[in-house]
Amino acid sequence: MISNPEEVNTFLRDFKLKHEFFAIRFIGRSKNLQTLLDLEIDEGDRLKCILSLETKDYYRGPSPDPDFPESGEVWEFGTNVKNTEVYIKIKIGMFNKSVICLSFHKAEFEITYPFK
Repeated sequence: MISNPEEVNTFLRDFKLKHEFFAIRFIGRSKNLQTLLDLEIDEGDRLKCILSLETKDYYRGPSPDPDFPESGEVWEFGTNVKNTEVYIKIKIGMFNKSVICLSFHKAEFEITYPFK
């Protein structure tokens, strides 16, 4: 599903606001961790990348999360980190819980940006 720019902007605003109160939980998948090593960035740099996402970085979503539908829908973005396209999948998470980053890794496919 593709959203309109206003929906993306609202999601990002809500995600960043909730992060201020409940922080962010990163899923420790091996390719997510390998990307940090390959790009020579730390967890703080990764967080800055996510919190600096803008509507123009939107790829697609919201989409159902087949593994954990109770914790909300996933939204997908892409950004450039040290001349490398990085794929980011995030979600708001459950009420009174952290926001979640499911993916932060080198893009494995071409990302199209409908609002760039």
